Amino acid sequence: MSTPSLASLPIRRLTLRDLTACADLSEDRGWPREEHKWGFLLTAGKGYGIDDPGGGLVSACTVTEYGPHGRPSLAAIGMVLVAQRHARQGVGRRLMRHVVTALGPTPLTLHATPYGRPLYEELGFKSTGRAEMVRGRFVADGLTPIATRAATAEDLTAILRLDEEVFGADRTHIITRLPAFADQLRVAEEDGRLIGYAAAWPNMDTHVVGPLIARDTETAKALLASLAARTDRPLRTDIDVRHEELLAWAKGHGLTSLSTNAVMTYGVTELPGIWQRRFAPLTVAAG
Repeated sequence: MSTPSLASLPIRRLTLRDLTACADLSEDRGWPREEHKWGFLLTAGKGYGIDDPGGGLVSACTVTEYGPHGRPSLAAIGMVLVAQRHARQGVGRRLMRHVVTALGPTPLTLHATPYGRPLYEELGFKSTGRAEMVRGRFVADGLTPIATRAATAEDLTAILRLDEEVFGADRTHIITRLPAFADQLRVAEEDGRLIGYAAAWPNMDTHVVGPLIARDTETAKALLASLAARTDRPLRTDIDVRHEELLAWAKGHGLTSLSTNAVMTYGVTELPGIWQRRFAPLTVAAG
């Protein structure tokens, strides 16, 4: 019995039943397994994959849509992976073409590693920014004049309103999952008005800070410091490089640069929303 060619293998939607196979694929490429993140992305968004006749997945990716249901105004592509044994055989290109076609006129965004960027450029994505990943044990200095507190259920409406204003699209299906997904969700207030919020969620041995939405850099610092004060894990976050002051401050408080990825878009020349108040994404996989 002959083995089917890669080009003939069908592309299908993934579900939570594929969680272990997705984590196995991550591990195959030298990434952490990240079951917690995969689970979130597969339930809050969509997954696409190609089954390997020999077991497991040949390739996979996730898509997270934002805006009105059925008429998304933006979609983020992430977790694009091809099994090592099938690398450089056009599988990733085929999967990406399928996803771009499936999303039709919806504007797209993704974070590209230097390895993946040539493929995305070939498909028509343009680099519109950069994000720098920093990681380390935060060293506090005690200087946080802006008060923060743990978010409560009563804050959800205000968080959703602030998030849509800053992100530029409705993310209700993402934000309402944060209390269960994250270990911490904190808000910053001024005169009873919400001026920022941030979450810290577990990923392997770290806590990832994101989303980080704030009125200004000082508010972002206060939220980041308050999350750090309540964990014994190293922090990791991906900061828009235009936020030079926050990046310098984070590095001055124990975090070090790991990598810089290109923020790319398709169908739009820039992302919606107010970048000056959007400091870090929930995860680069979700835009």
